[in-house]
Amino acid sequence: MRSTAIGRVVTLVLGLLVIPLAAGAQQSDKIYRIGFLRLGPPPATWFENLQAGLRELGYVEGQNLVFEYGIAETPAQLPEIAADLLRRKIDVLFASGTPSVLPARNATNTIPVVFVASIDPIASGVVQSLARPGGNVTGLTSMYADVIGKRIELLQELLSRKLTRVAVLARDHPGHVKYVREAKVAARALGVSLQVLIVRDARELDDAFSAARGASAVLQLDDALFTSHRIRVAELALKYRLPAMVGHRELVEAGGLVAYGAHYPYLYRRSASLVDKILKGTKPGNLPVEQPPKFELVLNLRTAKELGLTIPPSLLSEADELIE
Repeated sequence: MRSTAIGRVVTLVLGLLVIPLAAGAQQSDKIYRIGFLRLGPPPATWFENLQAGLRELGYVEGQNLVFEYGIAETPAQLPEIAADLLRRKIDVLFASGTPSVLPARNATNTIPVVFVASIDPIASGVVQSLARPGGNVTGLTSMYADVIGKRIELLQELLSRKLTRVAVLARDHPGHVKYVREAKVAARALGVSLQVLIVRDARELDDAFSAARGASAVLQLDDALFTSHRIRVAELALKYRLPAMVGHRELVEAGGLVAYGAHYPYLYRRSASLVDKILKGTKPGNLPVEQPPKFELVLNLRTAKELGLTIPPSLLSEADELIE
């Protein structure tokens, strides 16, 4: 699927630039092709960091590197778009975001796949182990096992223990099954009831937030669908007066209340090293799946004010960034 309209949008959002080859980088007659598969365009800084990481390693678009874009408008389009990318004779299939990982893996067992996503790659059946993925897939996951419980604890601290019901926005793919289960365990330990709301596509966002009406807060699991529609998600959270715990700073910048999660620009920059090793001959199955070195806490003070919330001093001092 190679829609001209989608292509124009992607080019605009990603802000592609032809940049001179980095000093000291070795020239090559080979032009490498990377297929970029994603549900909706990523935040510009994520893709820019992937470009920057590759540029540092000597790969520059327009000289020795070509990106082939496969940006889906709906999850159902991802398998066919992945197949189309393979028909373009790519060297690496880059799966950006959780919804694209399984379609990328299922599309090929020969072309290397590198992912950046919020999945448990073992529980999702993507790899055999983190240390030795096996097969043709490796990448970076933005999650640790206890991050969901930590997010609920932060919500409890944020709301001064007035946390009774948390609405969890999740997607209907295997990547979220484990995290929903962990959310239930953490909520039970904290004496909090959990309302799980499955969102299949963007059209269901309004209904999901309407169903969450009256909850103490919303816990939004990481997913490309929510990222692509982050402004709408933030607007709905404000409309229904729901403090929203999200997965990364870009969602807070869009108007979400608080994020606790990985720094995605770092993950995308780091993924360039995996692509480089694969292009130089290393098998993906021999490259360990990497996890984020740290998580960051980001708070939106403007959103807190609109919700009538006072952020506890303990969280203000703990935050890595305050957005005003």
